[in-house]
Amino acid sequence: MSARQHHSRRSGGIIHTYQKYDPKTFPNPATPGPDVVSHAFEHMLAWGDLHELTEEELARAIRLDPDQFAGLGPSLEALIAMLEERKRRILEKYETDTVQGLVREIYRDAGEQLRPSRKFRRRFEEAFEDEQIHDMERLWYRAERNDRRFAAELLRLMESLGNKYQIDELAAKYEFIGRESMSVEKALEIKEELEQIDRLLQQLENAKETAQIAVIDLSKLSEFADQEKIDDLNRLQEQIQDYLRDLIEGQGLQNRDGHMELTPKAYKLFQGKLLERIFSNLEASRTGRHQAPIAGEGAVELQQTKPYEFGDSVAHMDIPGTLVNAMLRDGTDLPIRLRTDDIEIHRTRNSPKCATVVLMDMSGSMRYGGEYIHVKRMSLALNGLIRSEYPGDYLQFVEISTFAQPRHASELIRMLPKIPTLTDPTVRLRADMSDEQMSRVHIPPHFTNIQQGLQMARQFISLQDTRNRQVILITDGLPTAHFEAEHLYLLYPPDPRTEKATMREGLLCQRDGITINIFLLSNWSQTHEDIRFAHRLAESTTGRVFFTAGRDLDRYVVWDYVNQRREIVS
Repeated sequence: MSARQHHSRRSGGIIHTYQKYDPKTFPNPATPGPDVVSHAFEHMLAWGDLHELTEEELARAIRLDPDQFAGLGPSLEALIAMLEERKRRILEKYETDTVQGLVREIYRDAGEQLRPSRKFRRRFEEAFEDEQIHDMERLWYRAERNDRRFAAELLRLMESLGNKYQIDELAAKYEFIGRESMSVEKALEIKEELEQIDRLLQQLENAKETAQIAVIDLSKLSEFADQEKIDDLNRLQEQIQDYLRDLIEGQGLQNRDGHMELTPKAYKLFQGKLLERIFSNLEASRTGRHQAPIAGEGAVELQQTKPYEFGDSVAHMDIPGTLVNAMLRDGTDLPIRLRTDDIEIHRTRNSPKCATVVLMDMSGSMRYGGEYIHVKRMSLALNGLIRSEYPGDYLQFVEISTFAQPRHASELIRMLPKIPTLTDPTVRLRADMSDEQMSRVHIPPHFTNIQQGLQMARQFISLQDTRNRQVILITDGLPTAHFEAEHLYLLYPPDPRTEKATMREGLLCQRDGITINIFLLSNWSQTHEDIRFAHRLAESTTGRVFFTAGRDLDRYVVWDYVNQRREIVS
């Protein structure tokens, strides 16, 4: 081969291995990203509005695939290898027997020189021989008021004992195999360095699993790594943050002043994930889900329109009116971009096939075991099911505590159980709610008024033109509040008077053709009386009682609803 030919074969020059970020290997936008919206909803289910979710908190909760980010794995592996090498060199260099003997001698010498007064001598000698720093601290508090000199000497002794503790821990925690001895100060310095290396190694291992570079303390890491490696991590962190930000926005979450807000798109995604989880273990033939369109009455669209509100079906969108609103706002330039406040919805007259009111217990006892979280998750799943598969059905939510109040689907996520304001073992209160001086804010909120919830449910269902009527009551036990005319009674422990008033309302539901199905959540204080009451109330309307743990509530309620709908359709 001639020199010229040889030169032409090498015309590419030196080949460099480049392991930094390559835009071409950034996560494919067509590949489904990790589930962000569920993390946000689970946070809101637990906290409501008490603790607003930040973008940083949400990002920390998301588990990413490090293989999606070119250069991340090799960068982290190189840093891990560097720290492990640093740790290995320290352990191979030093030994700890000498410094352990030294610190023991310092402690013994300091203790033997102390001369406590007779009042403190016995306690001191016991603490000194047992090497109990806690006992010395208690002795110091007593001596500090009576013998300042002894207290000051005891403080120095405790410092020596603290050093002995740390060096003994160092020798027990790490396997030193070297020959170079250490001073006490050097041993404490080595201990701090090794523990810092261990923390950084753990952070790097976590980042390898989750691709979350934010868990790494880069300022501490910079004490061991060169600036170029730190800069590489910073660049990767910025790129991952950009990816997460796009992911968050793509799943319907909005960052408003540093806090995450849930949009209708996020609600739809989360409800879809709930239903997918609920039905994932069922065979298609058993789910009752419709494989083809079902003929029947539905929503009758009217000419009148109104601005879109969360919960409205876009199937009834007034498309011309919506486009006109968008063009009035931004002009006629293409493409036309719609905003939520542009959308006009046709008013509808419903002819529902099934009318359901869900009574959700949010009394004080629902805090235990996080039962209220399961109730809210179930409500969101049921709302998603009916909106997506039974849009002609009527669904209303009612929160029950001391008072019953209707809740829109958009309010469910923020509901929280009421905080008890009374701790007396026996409560017998009556309030005249017709008194203008009496306000709900003066009434303890954490009782359970099933009677008023059933009354409100009857009022909602009476307006629906369908024979298929039901109340789904989710509670953990007996009612503790009821109305008699304008008087509100709060009675705990549960009183037969409250049960009687609730049963009367149940009989009125029976008269109106309303079935009451009860989902009874178990808790630590549940008794046979709770169970017997649930059976009596459900049986009065030919309803049923379901016993379920909170985590299975959404599955039981949705399955039961689907099974009933299948019977109605067939």
